[in-house]
Amino acid sequence: MKNTPIDYVELKAHDLEKTKHFYSRLFGWKFTDYGPTYISFEESGLAGGFEKTDSDIVNGALIVLYHSDLEKLKVEIEHAGGTIAKDIFSFPGGRRFHFLDPSGNELAVWSDK
Repeated sequence: MKNTPIDYVELKAHDLEKTKHFYSRLFGWKFTDYGPTYISFEESGLAGGFEKTDSDIVNGALIVLYHSDLEKLKVEIEHAGGTIAKDIFSFPGGRRFHFLDPSGNELAVWSDK
């Protein structure tokens, strides 16, 4: 896989079952459950997921890039003026971190390595 394409979009949701019903009924999206707080979707044109939240949803979309070397890219982001918002952590299927660009937009980078 090429490094740093937009690979995934992550959204927030208050009710995952209603969210699955809505998108599958209207658009034919297929879902996979990853525990009680996360579902992924496919057959939408771009892979993504919904994270359950009880908080108000203000800016619910998280753009997720792919890179094969998280540690290297993390250093490059910091040198370019970005800020690490959430350090590297593991999840089922890989690892990722979040960063803020110089304007304050939050993005994430994941890797299966």
